[in-house]
Amino acid sequence: MGKTLDLSVNLNGLKLKNPVMTASGTFGYGVEFSPHMNVGRLGGVVVKGLSLKPRQGNPPPRIVETPCGMLNAIGLQNVGVEAFINEKLPKLRKLKTKVIANIFGETLDEYAEVARRLDGAEGVSGLEINISCPNVKKGGMSFGVDPLEAAKVVEIVRKATRLHLMTKLSPNVSDIKVMVRAVEEAGTDSISLINTIPGMAIDVEKRRPILTTITGGLSGPAIRPIAVRMCYEAAKVAKTPIIGIGGIVTANDALEFLIAGASAIQVGTANFLDPEASIKVLEGIEDYMKRHSIKRVGEITGSLR
Repeated sequence: MGKTLDLSVNLNGLKLKNPVMTASGTFGYGVEFSPHMNVGRLGGVVVKGLSLKPRQGNPPPRIVETPCGMLNAIGLQNVGVEAFINEKLPKLRKLKTKVIANIFGETLDEYAEVARRLDGAEGVSGLEINISCPNVKKGGMSFGVDPLEAAKVVEIVRKATRLHLMTKLSPNVSDIKVMVRAVEEAGTDSISLINTIPGMAIDVEKRRPILTTITGGLSGPAIRPIAVRMCYEAAKVAKTPIIGIGGIVTANDALEFLIAGASAIQVGTANFLDPEASIKVLEGIEDYMKRHSIKRVGEITGSLR
């Protein structure tokens, strides 16, 4: 039975050997994990967000553990797109997995320029657009909370690249279905969701916020039920494949997303606890398929009864 299992998925032209990827910001640039696990077993690696210029991020403390998760306010620290292409990508190409570059900008032009520079980079299979960033020309409002602004980002990136476009949606909207339709009409090839949820932690002795930025993004198992619900809602209207993200630690967690309608998943915060978390999720999905006599992983997608 094991030899006949088909774990491959086709995300609108982006072909993965299996549905398990790692989430941006939780797996470095991928190469850091290679001494600890066989990265090549994964369907794909989504690298930490890349900007046009290097970014230092926020001052510490910028991570705090919370019940069933963590708050982060890293501030999108990264080496910049050119250093990624020249220094990180040559090593990544050797890992034999699909590389998806997460990109962001503070203006539409920045998004487009990062996409253009990655377009011809050997070894990059797709771009994941982080639209949860503030639009500095619109007073800092996040691109991801306004369907018109989100669509503009996708449109300008679509014109800048031939690569597969995955758009990562923010959970901070009243109706995720509206955002799904907006980014699909603008030309996205797939949709990943959800990004982190704003949260806050306070040091009660000092009566001060623990994070220097006051608030941060909540991730981990605490947000999984919200993420599964939003994945289910998105999948009901989506014409493009959905990639589920949010608190996946075990295979059962991943299977919830697949059954709810996702075609693939990303493992995020769990990577901080266990470098092999994503591999264990993959092995658990294989075991589930064997137990239920499922030959193709695609049969699980949207199979909620």
